[in-house]
Order: sequence, then C-alpha cells, then structure tokens
Amino acid sequence: MRKILACLSLLSLISFSLQAQYTETINSNRPGESQGGYAVGRGVLQLEAGPYFGNDDHALYREETDILGASYGLRYGLLTENLELNIFGSFQAETTTIRIGNTDEEFKRSNFRTNTIGAKYLVFDPYKNAKEDKPNLYSWKANQRFKWKTLIPAISVYGGANFSFGDNPYLYEGEGKFSPKAAIITQNNWGRWVLVMNFIADKFTEEFPTYGAIATVTHAVTPKFAVFGEYQGYISDIYADDILRGGAAYLLMDNLQVDISGLVNFKDTPQRWQIAGGFSYRLDFHDEDEVLEDSYDGPRDRRKQRSQDSGFQFEEDSD
Repeated sequence: MRKILACLSLLSLISFSLQAQYTETINSNRPGESQGGYAVGRGVLQLEAGPYFGNDDHALYREETDILGASYGLRYGLLTENLELNIFGSFQAETTTIRIGNTDEEFKRSNFRTNTIGAKYLVFDPYKNAKEDKPNLYSWKANQRFKWKTLIPAISVYGGANFSFGDNPYLYEGEGKFSPKAAIITQNNWGRWVLVMNFIADKFTEEFPTYGAIATVTHAVTPKFAVFGEYQGYISDIYADDILRGGAAYLLMDNLQVDISGLVNFKDTPQRWQIAGGFSYRLDFHDEDEVLEDSYDGPRDRRKQRSQDSGFQFEEDSD
C-alpha cells in the first residue's frame, strides 16, 4: 500500500510539466466503463453516479441472480490540467436463486462490489502546440488526403488501489483487502467521433489477477446528444468475459449530463444483461483567467471546443 501511495505522490510532483485541455462543458466517463484520456481540469470537482439493475443466468450451475446496484465516481483536477485524482466504486445487492433438486433456494448478499482510489496523468497530448493545416489552394486531392498524424492519440497513465473493509462477500477466499490497479489510456478525437482505449492490469499482486481492455467509440449526433458503443474484455482465472455496451447521453446544461445505457455478454456461464442510468455534475472552480493558447483540436474554431473525455464530445452551437 505504501508503494502505491508513493507512486501517486510522484505523479503529483511531476505534474507541473505539461498543459492539457480544460473544456467549457462537462466531460464524463459515463455511461461507458472506460476512462477518457483527459483530466477534468484544475480546480474542477465532478460527481458521476447512477443506479443499475440486471440479471445473471448461469446455465451450468442452474442459478439465476437478480442484481440491483449503484455506481459512483468522484474526480478532482489537482495542481495542473494534466493530473486528476479520483475514486470509483459500486455498491451491489444480489438475490441468487439456485435450483436444488425440486426446490429453489434463495441466497442474498450485498456490499461494495468495487472501490478504487487513484490518479490519472496525461503524459502526451498531440493537440498541444499543434497548428492548423492550411488548405492547398492548388490541389483538391491534397486537401482530401488522409492525414496520418490524426492517428496519434493522447496518452495517459493511471495508477490506483482497490480497497475493501470488513467481511466482503465479493472477495474470493484468500484475496487481500488492498490491491493495485494500473492502466494505459489512449484517446483520439476526430471531429464528432472519439475513440478511447483502456489497457488494464487489476489486482496483479493477487493470486488471481485480472487483465483487460476496453474500446469505446462515441459520436456526437447533435450539440447536446451523443451515442456510444463499447467492447470490454476480461482475462482471469476467476472470471473471463466479453461484454458489449451501448447507450446515449444528453447535455442538460454546461455542467450537467444525464445518460442511459445497457450491456450484454457472449456466454451463458453466466449470461448477463444490465440496464443503467445516471448523471454527471461538476462544480467548476477552474481559473477563468487562464487562456488555452497551446491546445488545438482540429479545424474548428476554439469557441466550438467541447468535451474531450471518453465520453461525450458535444460541440458548441453555432454563434
């Protein structure tokens, strides 16, 4: 645990070297499961939360589980635009029905399914100091040519610690109450489209670590409405799966977003589905006098620069 805290402290100490992108509207990780490449912005405190319900049907064990829970996230931009401190977690209650002979037995459990405190740090921003491509007045073909540099993503690193207190039924026998989590996060912004990738190593000091990846694609349909699709894969001796998510978010105001989403998987041990809804709200104490002159996000006017997180890149209405 002390090593993890030392790593987080080191991130804080080196966080003065870069400038990321603060945006006029909220940027949220919801409703997807991935983290976006950019921090919320210095001085910004943001809450992301919402309930979910679903069902797991395990064909092999002849058991069915009804699930009701709530997920939450609290994010804060500290010291610089590049550094974000955060805590993510979920509380879940389950009722499992198991067929034993000719009778059904019910078992209940509830506790915090996950709790992770950590820090995300932007180490590379391709839009920093980028200059706008000027049109070629003599060649239409040159103007239409694919720009390979747009494939270069923003890159962040994440380090955190999972923690649990008391007798938690969601821990397997022998699992420690504290364990590390690390991730590499990439993000590409292509106008109304955003691609986010997370590569995750979770509980890698435990007997049964989990490794996984998440790919999230978001499209801004209108200045206030966006949709997303997401793939998540787990590899572990305890639980392995492939999950698809989809959903939408709506921007009610600059600091408030609401969302809805659902998930399904590809196997029957167990077969899963869930539906979730929620909101993201920020308290914006960012320095209003700070002007972003060294960040650029393509050929749009700077006044149209909006949310850059995994989530939902809403674009400004035309003046």
